[in-house]
Amino acid sequence: MFKDLMEIFAEFLKKAVSSRLFVLGVVCFAMYAGLINKLFNMQIINGEKALNEYMQLTEQTITTAGTRGNIYDRNGKVLAYNKLAYSVTVQDTGAYKDSASRNNMYLRLVKILQRHGETIQGKFEVAIDPNGDMVYTSSSESGRKRFLRDYYGIKRVEDLDDEKGDYSSNLSARELFERACKENGLSELKDEQGTPVTLTDQEALDIINIKYALRLMSYRKYESTTVATQVSDETVADILEHLSDMQGVNVEETTIRAYNDSIPFAPVIGYTGKVPEDQLEGLQQKKEDYDINDIVGRTGIEYTMEHDLQGTKGKKTIYKDSVGRIRETKDETDASAGNDVYLTLDADLQKGIYHLIEQSLAGVLIKTIVNGDYQAGSTTDGSNMKIPVKDAYYQLVNNNVLSLKALEEADASETEKNIYRKYVSSQEQIFTSLRNELMSDHSTAMKDLPEDMKAYMFYIYSYLSGPTVGIINEDSIDTSSEEYQAWKSDEISLRNYLYYGIAKGWVDTTKLETGSKYTNADDTFEQLVNYVLGNLEGDRNFTKRIYRYLINDDIITGQELCLALYDQGVLNDDGQDAAELRATGDAYTFLLKKLSKLEITPAQLALYPCNAGVVVTSDKTGEVLALVSYPGYDNNRIGDGTYFSQLQSDLSLPLYNNATQTRKAPGSTFKPITAVAALEEHAITIDETINCTGIYTDVEPPIKCWIYPGHHGPLNIIGGIENSCNIFFADLGHRLSMDASGVYTPDVGLDALRKYAAMFGLDHKSGVEIAELDPQISKDAPERSAMGQGSHAYTNVQLSRYVAAIANRGTVFELSLLDKTTDSEGNLIKDYTPEISSHIDAAATTWDTVQQGMRQVIANGTSKRLFADLEVEIAGKTGTAQEARNKPNHAFFISYAPYDNPEICVTVNIPYGYSSSNAANIAKNVYKYYYGYTDLESIVNAGALDAAKVNIRD
Repeated sequence: MFKDLMEIFAEFLKKAVSSRLFVLGVVCFAMYAGLINKLFNMQIINGEKALNEYMQLTEQTITTAGTRGNIYDRNGKVLAYNKLAYSVTVQDTGAYKDSASRNNMYLRLVKILQRHGETIQGKFEVAIDPNGDMVYTSSSESGRKRFLRDYYGIKRVEDLDDEKGDYSSNLSARELFERACKENGLSELKDEQGTPVTLTDQEALDIINIKYALRLMSYRKYESTTVATQVSDETVADILEHLSDMQGVNVEETTIRAYNDSIPFAPVIGYTGKVPEDQLEGLQQKKEDYDINDIVGRTGIEYTMEHDLQGTKGKKTIYKDSVGRIRETKDETDASAGNDVYLTLDADLQKGIYHLIEQSLAGVLIKTIVNGDYQAGSTTDGSNMKIPVKDAYYQLVNNNVLSLKALEEADASETEKNIYRKYVSSQEQIFTSLRNELMSDHSTAMKDLPEDMKAYMFYIYSYLSGPTVGIINEDSIDTSSEEYQAWKSDEISLRNYLYYGIAKGWVDTTKLETGSKYTNADDTFEQLVNYVLGNLEGDRNFTKRIYRYLINDDIITGQELCLALYDQGVLNDDGQDAAELRATGDAYTFLLKKLSKLEITPAQLALYPCNAGVVVTSDKTGEVLALVSYPGYDNNRIGDGTYFSQLQSDLSLPLYNNATQTRKAPGSTFKPITAVAALEEHAITIDETINCTGIYTDVEPPIKCWIYPGHHGPLNIIGGIENSCNIFFADLGHRLSMDASGVYTPDVGLDALRKYAAMFGLDHKSGVEIAELDPQISKDAPERSAMGQGSHAYTNVQLSRYVAAIANRGTVFELSLLDKTTDSEGNLIKDYTPEISSHIDAAATTWDTVQQGMRQVIANGTSKRLFADLEVEIAGKTGTAQEARNKPNHAFFISYAPYDNPEICVTVNIPYGYSSSNAANIAKNVYKYYYGYTDLESIVNAGALDAAKVNIRD
């Protein structure tokens, strides 16, 4: 009745006004308005319930996120902030009644976004890497399985199965993508006219991401989910123009997280993203209003300080009609901003050190790369290994500096096409050879195969035993069998070993889907060969193995690969270097020149060394002034799935913090702790000497000093530290192992070393408020442990705390990256002062002796020439640790300055850095910058730094 009356009066009013009966029109309007008012006050529509029944109003509580707090350095320079941006959202309005029409709408949206270079964000943890391959973006195998659990909608990871069934854990990223296409109706999509639609992989993946995000929201009507952020004005205009064809799509003004100096700071600051499903419950326990669509800290300070940075949500109750229009709003509470976080870090120091690391590593590579072949032997000194230039050429492919996909494109350059033609021709020959070898009754033992064929066979075995294939079940192999021992010693062929595996059941032939359980061994093996070779044809990692040997054999040349860097936009053609390369073919000189200019970086080449960490702390306060990990990454781009997958596959490990997560044996940097222990436990006096003969024979095997076959002769404890004498410290470890009765008891010595290592804080994490690995105090061989070998393993930041305790004579801090938090108006919320973990009550003479020994390392030891031009006096200790005979040594340096009145400590770690002189060289340049002997602008604009010209022995 109410609707009919309104329509009658509205029509009458329209006619009255149109016939220029103005007075009648006004009267009619008044009567209309009065009637409406009267009807609203009548019993029939009085009250909220009746109104809702008529209007079909839906009550909905809307929350609005509070503004995330900013992050600043110690001087107030903003590092992380929020900036206004446009986001594209999608909501399920119920406008599309079937999957096909909904998918076509999503496709229209995806094409608009792709047209403008925008990125769809989502939680479907599969992406397309730069080579066009589908890859998982989960950060770990356990993370991948949690994602699969959530995708399948099951409760427990344990409910996943090893088969390729409904809940398979063994699907490759490509297989899961294809399954998702089918489940979402994308495999046979048709447009509105019934014409089949062919989707690109990226289009299909983007649609899957949108639908998966909505699925996580349970397709709740009128609640939008963000699918793209920070879109351009052109994108906004394009979407608004087509809104009528995309019901439920909207453009909203929002804020996004942005970072200044992102690359040097990303390993500390971290990044934000949507709530991971497995973290939601934990967040809700601290704050109930977290939901699956919230943006939260995922790593670093963003993660640690989440509850301080996260603003308070606003809330309001709205009533919407059946088409989603808001009819009423009430109970509105405004959102508020989160707290601001100030760090102890100095932004300029952090940035300057990052560049110094990169420049120094480039200098080491320039010194180390040789124009020829090189093979390290069993007796090769890990400080003097060389890198054949062909390894560098190969890394352009292996580390995805060059895109293999681009080489295959129809519009590739002639250089790229030539490279690809050579690959295709060789691939055919290689696969023929592999098939012949695998199918031959007279197959060749692994040790007798050519190097390339041996590598390919090992790859096949690794492929079959990998977690997403799982045809080889290594846990079921009898490791005591003759066949297994022959395999480990390369005395058996892969063919014969797999035949043995089929017979013993650890080659799971059911996964081959042969269609018959009665297939004999020969047929099964042939199908296994067909399966693996068929899959390897499209396997990028196997493709890279082929490129490895094509480069080794000069079939693909360094000149071609370096010229392709210009074709793919990795390098900008300046008109000179490229022309010279084309004319001379001298790719070796070209590569070193680009490395010296840092147009090609150590991170891109991912050769040893390609990463490092530097920590600068105040020894008086425990505050961390710089915590730098090289290489970093751009956390402004972390929401781009392709970029994130690129980071995950980067062999230089940019997502890994080298200051807090690289844990290595400290080498000789541990020796000052042994010195303190020996003095305090009265195993030696200050003036007592130990005679270094070059070899220590009291243990088996004997310990050689680094100077062997030379010797140091008699040394007191200062001389032992200065010369980093292995014999001296091995003997101290032996002396510490004497029990009260004078009997040699190794556990006594180990207990003493553990006691003092713990006193210096090496029994627990450093205290910094980001992810850090636990330290590991040695439990092996007191003599070797006293030298810093054994099973010691520490991170750079843990060594930084320890050396600070030497500098300040016994105060052990819980290091901190946090200075203070304030509210959005600048009012102090909390002041963070590093706590004192403990105090080492050693004798003053002990501190004097150890500090003097560390000063002598710099002033008189093998480091003297390196530090001759450093104006400030420092004390330090070098350390070199060998992990594998076929790899360079790890390089460490711990130090503090000024020597007579310590202020700061600088520690450096370079995994596979050859010699501790390279770590010490970085520290020297850090001191030069910190004390004002150079400036930030000069550092930023510099190229590669010369590598250390001395080889420090320790």
